[in-house]
Amino acid sequence: MSEFLQFLRLLKRNRITLIVVPLITIIVCYFLVKKLPDTYESKAKIATGLVDKTDQVITKSKEEQDSEISRKFETLIQMMRSKKTLDQVSYRLILNDLKNVKDSTWREPVKAIQNMTKSDKIKAIALLTQKHKVREELFLWNNSERNLSELIEDMGYDANRLREKLLIYRTGTGDYIDIQYEAENPDLSAYVINTLCQEFISYNSSRVVDNNKKTIDFLHSFMQQKLSALNQKMNTLRNFKIQNRVLNLNEQAKSIYGQMADFETRREMAEKDIIAYSAAIKNIDNRFNPADRKYFESALTEVNQGIVTSKRQLNELNEQYILSNFNPKLKGSLDSLKTKLLEQIGEASDKYVYNPMVVKEDLVTQKLNMEMSLELARNSVSSIQGELNRLNRKFDGLVPNEATIQEYETGIDIASKEYIEALQRYNEASLEFSFPVYLRLIERAMPGEIQASKKMVLVILSGVISFVFCIFVFFILYYLDKSIRYPLQLANATQHTVLGYLNSLDNDSDPGIFFTSATDEKSMRLYKNLIRSIRYEIDSETEDPKIIAITSLSPGVGKTSFAVALAWAFSKINKTVLIIDGNFSQPDISKLNKGSDFFEDFIKEDVIPSATSGQISILGNKGGDISILELSEDKVISQKLQTLKTHFDVILIDTDSLTAMNKAKEWVTFADVVVAVFAAGKTISQGDDSKIQYLNSLENKFSGWILTNTENIPEQSGKISKLVEV
Repeated sequence: MSEFLQFLRLLKRNRITLIVVPLITIIVCYFLVKKLPDTYESKAKIATGLVDKTDQVITKSKEEQDSEISRKFETLIQMMRSKKTLDQVSYRLILNDLKNVKDSTWREPVKAIQNMTKSDKIKAIALLTQKHKVREELFLWNNSERNLSELIEDMGYDANRLREKLLIYRTGTGDYIDIQYEAENPDLSAYVINTLCQEFISYNSSRVVDNNKKTIDFLHSFMQQKLSALNQKMNTLRNFKIQNRVLNLNEQAKSIYGQMADFETRREMAEKDIIAYSAAIKNIDNRFNPADRKYFESALTEVNQGIVTSKRQLNELNEQYILSNFNPKLKGSLDSLKTKLLEQIGEASDKYVYNPMVVKEDLVTQKLNMEMSLELARNSVSSIQGELNRLNRKFDGLVPNEATIQEYETGIDIASKEYIEALQRYNEASLEFSFPVYLRLIERAMPGEIQASKKMVLVILSGVISFVFCIFVFFILYYLDKSIRYPLQLANATQHTVLGYLNSLDNDSDPGIFFTSATDEKSMRLYKNLIRSIRYEIDSETEDPKIIAITSLSPGVGKTSFAVALAWAFSKINKTVLIIDGNFSQPDISKLNKGSDFFEDFIKEDVIPSATSGQISILGNKGGDISILELSEDKVISQKLQTLKTHFDVILIDTDSLTAMNKAKEWVTFADVVVAVFAAGKTISQGDDSKIQYLNSLENKFSGWILTNTENIPEQSGKISKLVEV
């Protein structure tokens, strides 16, 4: 807080500068802006279709997020402010000037245009027209194009100049983009905006159409690739089926499996018949004795031969019937052959070849029929088993084909889905891009309206800026200034108490002012009050009589004036005061009082000045390059000073500065109290650190500092202790 107050005091001291500099700046700025032309502002509005989709034939079902819409608006605005777009406006403006188009030129042509020949203008017009047509910038490494670029800049038509006065923004969260432009001519401001809108809408439309065409071409190519891949996989599957004779694998497998199940059933039935017929024949055989069987077999030998032949034919036909998968056509032949065989068996029974004593014709007939059926059943089992083996081999051959076909069909299914997706995207893009959304100029710019003058604002702003700049400069100076101007600064820098401060006086160089002046000026009254305060602080520390040595870090800080003023302050409280001029190299007090006694005579002859209460006595010196110990021994000097203390209450010694360290130290050894004087505005150099350490080493003997020549410090009294500021 104290530093801030010090900075305010610095500003107060330089208040004239803070007033004069801004005032001069305001006056200069007024004459500079006085000739500035008036400005006119035109406005236009563009509908984007990003928010309001009323005019769109097809709208997307998915709503866009606000952030996505804002990003698209920002992209459009950046494109409008881009150099590529503004170059198109620059070309149109400079072409109007080169062609001298009526009602489309608003600025005086520069010398470069006036000096151009007709052929040069024709070449420039042709080049700029070509650049405008292909939307191409000027190449600065080409001399002719660089000259045209410089010409555009001289006329103030370049992109940077246009961008300075151009304002493009989105209105709230709506669907519109507002464009504003300021110019010195109302028609020029409207022309720039309308041209900019026209060029940008044309460029954006062509860009949308080109992008849509590229997208559709890509999707069409992508769809054709997927269709070709699908056809290739289908052809591969078809060729595999042709090569492996596969019509319908599932139906074939189902048919073979059904046949195998049917043959399995028939085989089981045949096996059951074999078991049954074998058991029945065995039972019939058990009923015949060996003699009957022998007679029977011998009697039927001829008949049996025909039956055996018919059985063999029946077995062959039965095998054909099984191999034909039980063809109904062979079923009739098989039945007729069975009928023939039964007739032969019946014929054998009718001949009574069997023993007439034994009536067992039925048993014989049954046996023959059973043997025939057993033979047929055995023959069917072998035929059915062979057919089952064939069907199993055929079924096993279908398994590898099934795996291959399944792999092909899976690939076809994936390719079909990819093709359908590509076709769907292509159809959606084609439908969407058939009705593209274009920017529309819904509010054309009209000749601009004159704007409120900004001249006064510029003038006021110049004054404010100059004022702030002055404060900034003073702050830098304050920050870099290491000089000590206030008691608190001195206390912090020396780490010791400051007894008080003294204001500066116009005639402060004259130490005798307190003996001769009776002025009642404000500065003098303040000075006397401050010296009384310092006197009180010194007097309260040590009882009388006392010897006070007054020194300083360097000469020329008002040490002698302070000694005289302090003597005056002590005399005002009716104390006998003696001033000893201990500065042999610069005896100012001795020169002021030429009739006073000399300290050298006092040491040798013991001449003591008269002492009167409330009066000031002076012991001067004869000057020269000597020190106090060179006058006599320290014991003698100490005794002499003790003698003086019996006659005077206060003895003030004006010593050398600490620049002459040995001379000042000799006086300090004989003093009871030491006071150091420091002039405001001085800095503590690195060489002063050792002197300050010496004074601090005196401890209680060193009473404190006196700050002289101060300015603009409010009057206060009392000691100021050191304070470490944050």
